[in-house]
Amino acid sequence: MSISPVQAARQELSGFKGQLIGPEDSGYDEARTVYNAMIDRRPALVALCTDPEDVALVVGFARDHGLPLAVRGGGHHGAGLSVCDDGVVLDLSLLKDIEVDPAARTVRVGGGCLLGEVDRATHEHGLATPSGIISTTGVGGITLGGGLGHLTRKCGLAIDNLLEAELVLANGERMRANADENTDLYWAIRGGGGNFGVVTSFVFRLHEVSTVVAGPTFWPVELGAEVLAAYRDFILHAPRELGGFFLFGSVPPGPPFPEEIHLQKVCGVVWCRIGDDTDAAARDMAPLLDALPAPLLHGPAPMPHPAIQSAFDGVYPPGDQWYWRADFVDEIPGEAVDLHAKFGAELPTWKSTMHMYPIDGAVHDHAPTDTAWSYRDSNWASVFAGVDSDPANADVIKRWSVDYSDALHPYSAGGAYVNMMMDEGQESVRASYRDNYARLARVKADRDPANLFRLNQNIEPASSG
Repeated sequence: MSISPVQAARQELSGFKGQLIGPEDSGYDEARTVYNAMIDRRPALVALCTDPEDVALVVGFARDHGLPLAVRGGGHHGAGLSVCDDGVVLDLSLLKDIEVDPAARTVRVGGGCLLGEVDRATHEHGLATPSGIISTTGVGGITLGGGLGHLTRKCGLAIDNLLEAELVLANGERMRANADENTDLYWAIRGGGGNFGVVTSFVFRLHEVSTVVAGPTFWPVELGAEVLAAYRDFILHAPRELGGFFLFGSVPPGPPFPEEIHLQKVCGVVWCRIGDDTDAAARDMAPLLDALPAPLLHGPAPMPHPAIQSAFDGVYPPGDQWYWRADFVDEIPGEAVDLHAKFGAELPTWKSTMHMYPIDGAVHDHAPTDTAWSYRDSNWASVFAGVDSDPANADVIKRWSVDYSDALHPYSAGGAYVNMMMDEGQESVRASYRDNYARLARVKADRDPANLFRLNQNIEPASSG
């Protein structure tokens, strides 16, 4: 190519209605920046698409010119795989349509929407679809990787509520995937990530969720082993309406937290119980609270569902340094509890954290082969996240995450939640899909044989031999 990709795109994509941004254009740095400031890549072209026709044009351009193609929804993924060096970034952020059908209890969501935008639209009707804990997360990325969050125990994963998707495939074809049409794709995109095409819209099932009783309970980090052991024994027997993930972290230095505990290292649970019945919530939480010393803070209170969904937004704005590791977990034996307590007490920065999300309840209502998400028999998804705003601490937070993860991995189920993995290679990807990998590879070979969609937790096409 004798001219730059952005020049070639402007010449060739005559029907493109969006915006084509190159390295010499104003707005380039903003267009290439993703959530994780540890990622600093310089694409040759950023294409902001307005509709599926734009998406098909950009896919064809990247394919025909042999350019790497990254697809960006919300740009939250820790590994920064939605941006690439010297290739094309297909940006979906202008695809923002949201259509709620309260009678059918469904919502159609454009591929560039963020969770908070969907939460607000559905909340107007007293409805919600389960996914995530930070409202600035992109719907597309979190859904295609599985989509766990506050409502998972009662309502399942995002993929368990995905009724339909519209995609643009590697050959430019537009396609609908659901339980009746293109069922191979429908199976694969429910957990298989962005390997099979660009999803331009989703249709989700909605649940009656309006007010929740939500908020944190914190204990001193020195009680980490005691609290985790009690939580482990408690949460899998709690009513499904009660969600609550365990964490190690630090108390944020601002309201609504009391000043005297600001930045104190803590362990605890972030609760979310569906409904506004505070007495019922207290009864559901009581077995854990009664088994432990009095907490530093017990903060659950009635609030709109979007409020707990956005509660972490201020703590984790775009622009921090992130290094993530993750595991699926079946059981937490005493040795693992002690290791968690050790590393939880050694948090390297106040934003660094470990979360242990329960994935029992409704997640277990599906068999491991029902969707691409294979770990239907695991009980938790853990994430070890080193986070700080200062680039000088990048090595420190990475080392803590890696050491913590390496120490606990022998107690894991083997694979990890792909939305919380860095770029860790094929072995990790295969472990995260287990026996489903071979089927995913066959779908990949059929739908994207040249592996155009490879900038992701990549599933390699099955060989024809």
